Amino acid sequence: MAEYADHPEETALRAAVERLAGRLRSLPQRRLTAGAAAEGLATARWLARQAQALEFPDRAPLEIPDDGVFTVGDQLAVAGHDLLLALEAAEPAAASLVRAEALERLSRTAKAVG
Repeated sequence: MAEYADHPEETALRAAVERLAGRLRSLPQRRLTAGAAAEGLATARWLARQAQALEFPDRAPLEIPDDGVFTVGDQLAVAGHDLLLALEAAEPAAASLVRAEALERLSRTAKAVG
């Protein structure tokens, strides 16, 4: 398994992804269906699009499907970890911009989810 770069920014992003994914996995169904799952899925889709844009800039990104409220935590975790791997190989300036926006989006989603 690939190791993530040992940089504070990567560590912060990894922690934010894991924290939000864990929160989404632990929410009761009523909270998930009341909007938390939709918020998480939107963020997972954004993370996935960013990862794909970095890895395959000449290809239209594939969209994460809506597989139900109970899968969104796992979907967010996978998309976040894919982005971390893509950031490792990306040009530093582009990676920095995407990383900062990802941290901001994860923070906003965490606040919305509660």
